[in-house]
Amino acid sequence: MEEALIIDAVRTPVGRRGGALKDRHPVGLLAQTLRVLVDRTPIPAGEVDDVIAGCVSQVGEQAINIARCALLEAEFPHHVPGTTVDRQCGSSQQATAFAAQGVASGAYDAVIACGVESMTRVPLGASFVNGPGMPMERIYNQGISAELIAQHWRFTREELDAYSLESHRRAARATSAGYFASQFVPMNELDRDEGVRTDTSMEKLAALEPAFKEDGVITAGNSSQISDGAAALLIASTSFARKHGLRPRARIVANAVCGDDPELMLTATIPATRKVLSRAGLRIDDVDLFEVNEAFASVVLAWMHDMRADRAKTNVNGGAIAMGHPLGSSGARLMTIMLNELERRGARYGLQVMCEGGGMANATIVERI
Repeated sequence: MEEALIIDAVRTPVGRRGGALKDRHPVGLLAQTLRVLVDRTPIPAGEVDDVIAGCVSQVGEQAINIARCALLEAEFPHHVPGTTVDRQCGSSQQATAFAAQGVASGAYDAVIACGVESMTRVPLGASFVNGPGMPMERIYNQGISAELIAQHWRFTREELDAYSLESHRRAARATSAGYFASQFVPMNELDRDEGVRTDTSMEKLAALEPAFKEDGVITAGNSSQISDGAAALLIASTSFARKHGLRPRARIVANAVCGDDPELMLTATIPATRKVLSRAGLRIDDVDLFEVNEAFASVVLAWMHDMRADRAKTNVNGGAIAMGHPLGSSGARLMTIMLNELERRGARYGLQVMCEGGGMANATIVERI
């Protein structure tokens, strides 16, 4: 069986809702990301067997299979196909898992896993707000789920805000040090993640009102930001990489996906992590870096508590609370960030896990080569 290798990974800077990327059509945003990814390798776009894109709100400008639309706009040859997947916030992480599975099985030699979301131009909830009907009789609110998690694990507002402040501080330090520069797709409008606040403080965070519940602890300050962005990875087999003289950056060791309580919704990260560690034959202490999507501060704190994970190895360059969370692209963005940080530190294993709407989570372990 072939190994699935990550050849390269790129991402756009993340734009705030209504910010620098507001005039970028999401097809164009993803197309530019695909072009840059292919241009960074010596293989022509026609060698790509498939493009698998994550996108959550597949309506309007993001409708009709945005993967295919973007690769055509990127001027890939017509014979290159594309498909779009929706596993909510983990969509492009799922795209990465599907790509790796395709390579390992021999169905693909080289495939692009990617994702995009313009939450400015296609607002959250647009996929069902106009009907007809609703997908379920009861739709759980993620903000209320985050409140339930805080209540169950007994996290205080101060703990949530302190975590969020540290996310901004870490992202600001990484930005200032230039850690993200080599992974960025050049954008005339933006050269850094727009949501990072260098001037926030515990006092400013404490002044924010609860967002989902009158007496709650979840605010805009300890939640992920609504954002725009795209990211992409080139994944190939060992034999393809050898044939084309490609230098792989990492191998995908294991993937896992699982579900959990749909009302708590955001806790499946915990069983998914246990599942992927078991598949990889690793323990939590064997992993050098963790990327746990910061949908809400309570999600990451609960994960760290139950997994007994080291905070010093978790989201070391900040996360979605600071940078933003363009839903369909976040999985590929986290992988891009983690890959670069493994290389910067000379570390070996990275584990990425994301909570997802409906009570699911994807987990992936990679090994730096």
